[in-house]
Amino acid sequence: MSQPPARHLRFGLSMPLGADETARQARWLEELGYEYFSAGEHFMRGNPPGVTHASLPLLAVAAGATEQIRVLSSVLLAPFYHPVVLAKLTSTLDIASQGRLTLGVGVGGEFPVEFEAAGLNVKQRGRRTNECLEAMRLLWTQEHVTYQGRHFQFYDVTINPQPAQKPNPPIWVAGRRDGAMLRAARYGDGWLPYFYSPERYRDSVAKIGQMADETGRDLSDFQWGFFPYISIYPTVEEAAAVAAEALGGRYLYGGDFINIVSPYCLLGPVERCIARLQEYIDAGAEHVVFSIACPREDRERHVEAIAKEIIPHFRGKAG
Repeated sequence: MSQPPARHLRFGLSMPLGADETARQARWLEELGYEYFSAGEHFMRGNPPGVTHASLPLLAVAAGATEQIRVLSSVLLAPFYHPVVLAKLTSTLDIASQGRLTLGVGVGGEFPVEFEAAGLNVKQRGRRTNECLEAMRLLWTQEHVTYQGRHFQFYDVTINPQPAQKPNPPIWVAGRRDGAMLRAARYGDGWLPYFYSPERYRDSVAKIGQMADETGRDLSDFQWGFFPYISIYPTVEEAAAVAAEALGGRYLYGGDFINIVSPYCLLGPVERCIARLQEYIDAGAEHVVFSIACPREDRERHVEAIAKEIIPHFRGKAG
């Protein structure tokens, strides 16, 4: 019986240090062998707002400081952008980076105040995102584009020049629920869930495949991403406590945050994190972009441990 082809696993990291160190940390991650440098965004993380930045300027700085590592938005909040503006911004970044952009998109919603600040209806974020992605794909690949949607309308628009990657930079759709999976199946080139168990990841792969089949979509080149939070400490208990403290202020979920990080994050010593990550890879994940959940003083240790102990375990292995 013939063996299935080996899967090429790729690994990246969400920027571990501050925005003022973007160029240095991008070069550092490239030197360590990471294949993705990622940055996310919010426009107003609560009120009073937590520290946050816009993703595309950070990725532009990172791209300019490096030569090979891909730059990934993890994630860009698509409902905040007009598709003509976003198509132009991303085309420019893709050209300037020589085709190294992967556009991760999400709809947000954890912080309704940022939608209010931008004059947007938070309840329309999913529909706005769908229209934005649909229209942007046309703008990336066609000339004299006319689009008439519920939220966006434009006539005879051409983006010149179009992106370096053909037909377009990969779009990874982030999220957790069925609506995000359907968005990935219809408009995405990849899937990037977070706070998932291996079982739920496997289920999402099956659901997206079924959704694509229903529309006749071929997913043979689809990129299966995963965004795990990781906390490396001598015991699972200590790692979970540190991760809960680090992540508790980022998301607005009810209940004790320790109950959220324990089943969904990579926790404990390196060997335990490797074993847990293997479960996600077995479930279908191929592009793993870590996000470090620990205090500032432990982040550089995590960056080195992932690059020198965890990634080498998987490098070149079949899934």
